[in-house]
Amino acid sequence: MNENDFQVKLSELIGQIDQLPENERDALQKLAAESKSRHDKVRKTIADLQDSIDYLRLSIKYLVFDLEATRRENAHLRKLLEERTSDGTEEQGEE
Repeated sequence: MNENDFQVKLSELIGQIDQLPENERDALQKLAAESKSRHDKVRKTIADLQDSIDYLRLSIKYLVFDLEATRRENAHLRKLLEERTSDGTEEQGEE
């Protein structure tokens, strides 16, 4: 059931409750109001969870990007270190 269907059904229910005798109406109106309130809270919670998931996805993308950049930088520095070490070894051997 989507949001519009829920709102339509709730409005229909409230309309039917309003046609009941007053002594029966109060308890059902309270239940209908509680149902609407709970639905609103659930909808807000779901929206907050979706926002959190979106933020988590973005954070993971940044972390993966940073990890890949760190790996590239590490490989580059190892290569420079190996070149420097091999150059130093050759110079020592020539002496």
